[in-house]
Amino acid sequence: MKSSLLTLAAAAALLTACGPKTETADKTEGPAVSTSEAPRNTAVDTTPTTGDAGPTPGASSYTEAQAKSAIESAGYTGVGPLTQNENGLWQGKAAKDGKEVSVSVDYKGAVTAL
Repeated sequence: MKSSLLTLAAAAALLTACGPKTETADKTEGPAVSTSEAPRNTAVDTTPTTGDAGPTPGASSYTEAQAKSAIESAGYTGVGPLTQNENGLWQGKAAKDGKEVSVSVDYKGAVTAL
């Protein structure tokens, strides 16, 4: 008897909750939207990624070909064979502005002249 009363009460509660919409339920308003023209948040990371900060050691997932491509994209030519050191940096020789320099590529892809 108790279980049938509980079932009946639960069904009544469900029907009440799922009943017809009232007029106030149809007048929903959206979230407040900012009218600002300029963004108010600052950039997360504005540090340079090539040259200025220096190479960052870490396990690199770059292949030698990808590291060579990153060096060439940074404006170097004549990139020689690259080797990976104990810090995960790809290093080798390349030319820029007619001068041969040592370059490295860290795990972020930042190219640095050494």
